Amino acid sequence: MAERHAELRRMLQVLKLPAMARTFAELALKAAKANLTHETFLFDLVQAECSERDARRLARLLHASGLPLEKTFRTLQLERFPPVIRQQVEHLRSGAFVGDAINVVAVGKPGAGKSHLLAALGHELILQGHAVLWTSTARLMQRLLGAKRDLRLPQELARLDRYACVILDDIGYVQHDRDEMEVLFTLLAERYERRSVALSTNLVFSEWERIFKDPLTTLAAIDRVVHHAVILDLMQVDSYRAQAAAARHQRGAADAAVVLEKAVPA
Repeated sequence: MAERHAELRRMLQVLKLPAMARTFAELALKAAKANLTHETFLFDLVQAECSERDARRLARLLHASGLPLEKTFRTLQLERFPPVIRQQVEHLRSGAFVGDAINVVAVGKPGAGKSHLLAALGHELILQGHAVLWTSTARLMQRLLGAKRDLRLPQELARLDRYACVILDDIGYVQHDRDEMEVLFTLLAERYERRSVALSTNLVFSEWERIFKDPLTTLAAIDRVVHHAVILDLMQVDSYRAQAAAARHQRGAADAAVVLEKAVPA
């Protein structure tokens, strides 16, 4: 029996079924004690392999995504957003937008939660099995510029095409020169109506000429981004960081008042 188990384990490993190789003996004993059918035993064995493969794939997707691990819906304070934004977010969480190559644009002041919100959507997409790339706009522009200099921009764009959604963080903070503007426009044009792009920006669309410099290029870029897009307007959402700082200040003032009261004799 031991020799047969060892040989079966070896064959399963050769077939690249590590979970089955590791669990078949335990599941066989469980099936025998519970008087389970052969079909039930086989189902449990295959399910163990599938579950482990799914977990490994999600881990690979998360590692490759570059997403900030802490920025999920579990840590996002959705109640800070207006009801219309929360409703839009609930629709987006289904992940259907990537199948339709719909873009997402989060527009808001610094600290409004744009980056956190898009990162949380990225985590949801990964849980659904989609490949996602999270990157600062500046970092990706340098990556594309390097590819252009090396005459391999088409190959780099093809690599990015493997991602169902590319999330460009802080597009409004980058003052692009002409070369950066051109590769950014090329990326947006390449993914137009084919793959989703998610953008966070502190600039409303009327200010995007600060990014693309040329009015015609700006209009063409906006057209490609918003033609099929969900716009998350967070301009009226106050800065989370400013609110947190104000709360700390109020707590500090209250603590100081208590200390002062105790220090002054009645």
